[in-house]
Amino acid sequence: MESDSTTRHKPRGRVVMLVDNGVKGDSRVQKAARSAADAGWDVVLFGVSPDSQKHSWNLGSAEVRLIPKPTPLNPRRHDMRRPFPRRPLAYRSPQVARYRVQAAKAWRSDLAFRQASVKAAKAGHPGRSAGGSTARLLVPRLSAKVYSKWVALRARETTDLQKRRSMLDARVDRTTTAMWQLLMKERAWRRLTPNLWDFELAFAKHIDALKPDLIHAHDFKMLGVGARAAVRARAAGRPVKLVWDAHEYVPGLPPRHGRWLPGHVAWEKEHAVFADGVVTVSPALAELLKEGHDLAELPTVVLNAPVLSPAADEVAGADPVPDLRELCGVGADTPLLAYVGGINPVRGVETIIEGLTLMPDVHVAMVSVPPGKPYAATATIAKLVDELGVGDRVHFLPFVPHWQVADFVAPADAAVSPLHHLANHELALSNKFFEYAQARLPQVVSDIRTMSEMVRSTGQGEVFRAQDTEDYVRAVKAVLADPERYRAAYDKPGLLEKWTWEAQAEILDGIYSRLLPDRPKAAAPAAEPRADARA
Repeated sequence: MESDSTTRHKPRGRVVMLVDNGVKGDSRVQKAARSAADAGWDVVLFGVSPDSQKHSWNLGSAEVRLIPKPTPLNPRRHDMRRPFPRRPLAYRSPQVARYRVQAAKAWRSDLAFRQASVKAAKAGHPGRSAGGSTARLLVPRLSAKVYSKWVALRARETTDLQKRRSMLDARVDRTTTAMWQLLMKERAWRRLTPNLWDFELAFAKHIDALKPDLIHAHDFKMLGVGARAAVRARAAGRPVKLVWDAHEYVPGLPPRHGRWLPGHVAWEKEHAVFADGVVTVSPALAELLKEGHDLAELPTVVLNAPVLSPAADEVAGADPVPDLRELCGVGADTPLLAYVGGINPVRGVETIIEGLTLMPDVHVAMVSVPPGKPYAATATIAKLVDELGVGDRVHFLPFVPHWQVADFVAPADAAVSPLHHLANHELALSNKFFEYAQARLPQVVSDIRTMSEMVRSTGQGEVFRAQDTEDYVRAVKAVLADPERYRAAYDKPGLLEKWTWEAQAEILDGIYSRLLPDRPKAAAPAAEPRADARA
C-alpha cells in the first residue's frame, strides 16, 4: 500500500526517481537513490516490475517500488491489419496460421484413425468401426490433402510476411516512417513507437500521488514519463523540477527495427526541453547532448564511479570478498588478467581468448557469470576456449556485489577492456573502468575514444586497436613487463578520490540544491555505520 502524499516529506523535499528496469541490476540507479536519501531527500524510486505484482524494498533510507507495466501497445500496427496487398494469401496473424495448420493436421489425423478403425474391426480387434470405409473416406481424404496444402501455402506466406515486416525496413516501411517524421517531427514517436505510452500509463498515477518536488528521470524512456508528470504538476500550480540523467546516446544505439531508432530519438527530443537540469556519464556525451538538444548549458557529468564505503545494510549478510587467485587456482607469480562484465559479440571477449594462444603463461579471470541463466554468447566463447585449447587458463567466475568489485580484482596483474567501436562505447567511461582504477590495476583498453583518451592522459595503462589480437598482446606484454610504472599513475593527488561515488554524490546533490535553493542541506545527523570496502 502506498503512503499518502503528506506523510513522507522531510525538510529537504521529496524526490521521485524513475528507471525503466527492475533496479537490482542497475548500480548507478541504486547508488543515486541511496546517496540522495543519505543527503536528506525523501526518495522513492520507481522501477518496472518483472510480473503483474507490485514489489517494494528499501535502499538505505530510499524506498524502491516496482510497478507492473502492461504492454497492450507493444504489438505493432501492422500486426493488427490484414496482410493485403503485400501478401494476399497470408493469414491475418501468425496465431491464425498456427491454428489453421494444426486444425488441418487434426483433420487428417482423424481420417487416418477412422480408416484404421475399420481395418482393426475387420481383423477382430476390440472396438468398432468409426465409419471409415475406404470408399466413404475417399472424398474427405482428398479434400483434407488439398486443404492441408492450401493451409501450408498460406502459412508460408504468413511467415514470409512476418519476416519481411519484422524489421520494418521494406520500401513501404521506410517511406511511411519518413512521412511520419516529416509531418510530425519530434511528435512522430506516437506513430513509430506507440508502445512508449505504456510507460506513461503505468507510472503516471503513482508519480502524481506522491506530489514530488523533484523528479529524477534515469535514461531516455523515463525522460518522457518524468517530463509529462512535471508538466501536469506545473499546470496544477506546483513548480516541480525535472532532472534528466542521460545514460546513453540514443542516436548511437543499435536499432531493433526500422522505426525503433527514429521513434526513440523523437521521444527524447520532444521531452528534453522540459528538463531543468541534465546530468550524464561522460564529458563527450555531455557535448553531444548539448548540441543535439540545443541545451542552454552543458550537462553536468556524474561519473559511474564505485562506492568505497558501502552502508551497513548493504554488507549485512554478504559473503566476504572472495580470493581471486584462489578461485582461479593460481599463485602470486602467475600472470593474471581480470575482465569484469557481460559476454556478447561487441564486448571483444574473443580478443582476450585468442590472445592467450600467444601468451602461454598468462591466465584470465572472466568475472562474467550472472545469477541464473548465463549470457547467450557464453556458449560461443566456451566453444572458442575449447577449440584453442586454453581452457586451463580461462576461469569463468560469478559476479560479486558492486561494492566488492575493486577489492575482488585487485590481486590480478592487469585489467582488460576490449570493447568494439560502437557509438555508445566511444562515449562512455564505464563502471568497470573506475572499479579497475580503484583496484590500482594497470588497464589494457581498446582504442574507443573516451576511455583510450583517459588512459593515455593519465598513463594508467596501454591502448590497442580494437579487434586486433596481435596489438592486444603487445599491449598486455608491455603492462606485464612493468606494472608498477602504470600503477604509479594512481598516485596523482586527488585522482582516485574524484573517481568515487561519494565524490559524485556531492555533485548530484549540488544539482538538486541549485534547483531547489530553499531546501538547504541540513547539518549531517549521526552517520550511519559504513563498512570500509578496503578492509
